Amino acid sequence: MPSNTADVPSPCVQVCRIDPGSGLCRGCLRSLDEIADWSRLSAVEKRAVLSRLPARRQRHALLS
Repeated sequence: MPSNTADVPSPCVQVCRIDPGSGLCRGCLRSLDEIADWSRLSAVEKRAVLSRLPARRQRHALLS
C-alpha cells in the first residue's frame, strides 16, 4: 500500500452529524477526534481508522 497520506481518501460523505449516543458521525462513522486529526494522521493511522469503520457500520445498523 502507498505510504503517502494523500493516497488514503477520507471516508467523509458530507453528512456531518454527530450521534449523541455513540459519539460518531452519522455519515462516516468516525469519532470527533478521528475527524479532527485526519489531516495529521499518517497513512498507516488513516488505514487503521478505515479498518474500524465496517464494524461500526454493522453495529450502527443493528442499533437503528
